[in-house]
Amino acid sequence: MNLVITILTITMALSLVLATVSFWLPQMNPDAEKLSPYECGFDPLGSARLPFSLRFFLIAILFLLFDLEIALLLPLPWGDQLHDPTSTFFWATAVLVLLTLGLIYEWTQGGLEWAE
Repeated sequence: MNLVITILTITMALSLVLATVSFWLPQMNPDAEKLSPYECGFDPLGSARLPFSLRFFLIAILFLLFDLEIALLLPLPWGDQLHDPTSTFFWATAVLVLLTLGLIYEWTQGGLEWAE
């Protein structure tokens, strides 16, 4: 019981010290850029209808596609515990081959080049 109280006391003290240091340590030097409503580099007074590159959307969709592929293939190592793991591995391999062929096609057509 005494050990638990000691650990809780040390934890609370360390948390308070770290919170206090993190609150007072950073230097606050506001300038015009920091005080502007948009700190991301866009001009807040300019036009909001700027042209946007469609290549960004292509890269984002490809990222989501391969991210989804990874999420769907994560349970694959447990597929060997099924009664017929061969079909599971066959379909997983088919999905990987299909996506890889699509990526190779997109790459050869120049769709992944950011600038022309």
